[in-house]
Amino acid sequence: MRGIRGAITVGRNDKEEIWQAAEELVRALVNTNGIAPADIGAAIFSVTEDLTAAFPSTGARRLPGFDLVPLFDARQCAVEDSLPRCIRALLLVNTDRSQTEVRHVYLRDAAHLRPDLEG
Repeated sequence: MRGIRGAITVGRNDKEEIWQAAEELVRALVNTNGIAPADIGAAIFSVTEDLTAAFPSTGARRLPGFDLVPLFDARQCAVEDSLPRCIRALLLVNTDRSQTEVRHVYLRDAAHLRPDLEG
């Protein structure tokens, strides 16, 4: 099992925008790593405290095959000067890939969280 991380930001605290961003993030994680929903043991999402309009897991649940994936939402720790309006994800995936083969995905302004992955 491997953990695959990702994050994405939204422009505003809006239900549909949160759902669409969560879908975009999960789709990117799945496509980049060549995994199927059946390979995912669980997905954990966290949101910064300024995102209160919706659960990101509701957006992820709309993706094909995610009706059986256990999804969980939580609030991210409030840290001074942290990136606002950010959704983070951790997919726990059954895979034979090594840690160096796993590709974490950080989209939009969240790319600044992991500059080591850019390029």
